[in-house]
Amino acid sequence: MSESEWGLRAPANLVSKRAVWQWTVQAGLVWGVLVAGLAVARHVLDNPPGWLGYVLVVAAVVGVVHTVVMPQWRYRVHRWEATADAVFTRSGWVTQEWRVAPVSRIQTVDTARGPVQQLLRLATVTVTTASAQGPVKIDGLALDVAARLVEDLAATTQATPGDAT
Repeated sequence: MSESEWGLRAPANLVSKRAVWQWTVQAGLVWGVLVAGLAVARHVLDNPPGWLGYVLVVAAVVGVVHTVVMPQWRYRVHRWEATADAVFTRSGWVTQEWRVAPVSRIQTVDTARGPVQQLLRLATVTVTTASAQGPVKIDGLALDVAARLVEDLAATTQATPGDAT
């Protein structure tokens, strides 16, 4: 398959449905710390500025909306696929990114699991290529799917001629 035939098609596979929980927890933690910090600042200051209360309310509302909407939206967008020729990804939510990484350009394939991912049995697979755009990341994969993908990509890249540069 030539590079021109790859095009920007939608990759076939969804990430794990548990990724919605991952993104929800991560967003909730960030917004929770921010709102809690603002609330503590408003409470402990002797004479808090009037705008601090408005900022606190706005941050709380935006945080709740972001925490509820973003994970569902990301789940609908995030897709991935690995073929014998390339790794295809689509990610993002407001700004969406489509990536095609030819197998012949793959240098390494790594798996990472943060604390929330470990609790939810999820992983992120990072495919490093000889691209100026940086690595291709597939976030929110079920642990067994991620392991199988890494194994398949390692076998495919080893069997693919070329020097990945």
